Amino acid sequence: MGLDTWVYTIFLIIGSYIAISVLLYFLQDYLLFKPEKLPKDFQFYYENQETEEYNIETRDGAIINGLRFKTKNPKGVVFYLKGNSKSIKGWGKFAVDFTRHGYDVVMVDYRGFGKSTGRRSQKAIKRDMQVVYNKLKEKVDEKYIILYGRSLGSGFAAKLASMNNPRMLVLDAPYYSLSKVGKRFLPFMPLSVLIKFPMPTYKWLKYVNCPIHIIHGTDDQLIPYKTSVKLSKIKRELTTLHTVIGGGHKNLNTFESYHKMLEDIVYSKRTEVDLTGSSIDVIHSSKRTNAKV
Repeated sequence: MGLDTWVYTIFLIIGSYIAISVLLYFLQDYLLFKPEKLPKDFQFYYENQETEEYNIETRDGAIINGLRFKTKNPKGVVFYLKGNSKSIKGWGKFAVDFTRHGYDVVMVDYRGFGKSTGRRSQKAIKRDMQVVYNKLKEKVDEKYIILYGRSLGSGFAAKLASMNNPRMLVLDAPYYSLSKVGKRFLPFMPLSVLIKFPMPTYKWLKYVNCPIHIIHGTDDQLIPYKTSVKLSKIKRELTTLHTVIGGGHKNLNTFESYHKMLEDIVYSKRTEVDLTGSSIDVIHSSKRTNAKV
């Protein structure tokens, strides 16, 4: 192979790499988000659930549409941040997992999902979620607010918890960062430079001061279970890791153990453990000093 051929091949490889990088930069919004858009006159309906629809206008003119699933004499409210697909039309069916325990549930559609409008960006969505949270705080003391983040929503939930003081933070199938997730599938691409939604959950968790509950299935093929193990070590004194044996990324609600975990979580109270008389300070030596010959 001649020198000219080598040079041509190298430039072809470099050109292809740059072209793929440019495409990835501009198309990642379509790869990451799978929105379902709803007409403005769409009527939400959920059997045996009482709902209230609302719209919040943001400072840049976007409309954030949401629902409140209502209970009688609520014990508190769960702010449920959903995943990256569909709209609250379908996600609303999961509200019953909390209303059955006496908690109101608030769900919103991100920009471009459902009836919500506006241009999506990580900064804009974080700001939107804080606006919704502020509205909740006007009616409910923070000690009665539970933040629940599912998949994509886990990062936004962690960010909210890092800037506020909710009763607790629950992360369902969370990621370390979206940059790390992307790296699994595109290991040779410079995602740290290209990705518009890095979503560094691990950084935000460092500033969370409420109890943290992480739920993850051992058979999750999209976001590996080991991700939650790693996240659980960031604020280990505040974190409880709940493992759904055999659970995948989208089917945790089909496991009885998941619902038992939710029940334990929503009824849990933060308490100090009395370690007096325990083995916490016992040090095991590798030397068999008391072994008989």
